[in-house]
Amino acid sequence: MEKDTIQQLEQQVDELLRASRRAREENRLLKSQQAAWLAERAQLVEKTELARSRIDKMVARLKQLDEEL
Repeated sequence: MEKDTIQQLEQQVDELLRASRRAREENRLLKSQQAAWLAERAQLVEKTELARSRIDKMVARLKQLDEEL
């Protein structure tokens, strides 16, 4: 009976180790995805700011042309 209890404990420890490995791997993947998404977001913010700047310049030029007419 004691041998069975030890085997059950060993199995439980093995299951916990597998679960821990899976959790670490999932965490690593999630951190990698997060880093990629943050980089993509930074690029999109930069592109948005560039577009906004260009639009502001076009609007200013249109106003200037309108005033000249």
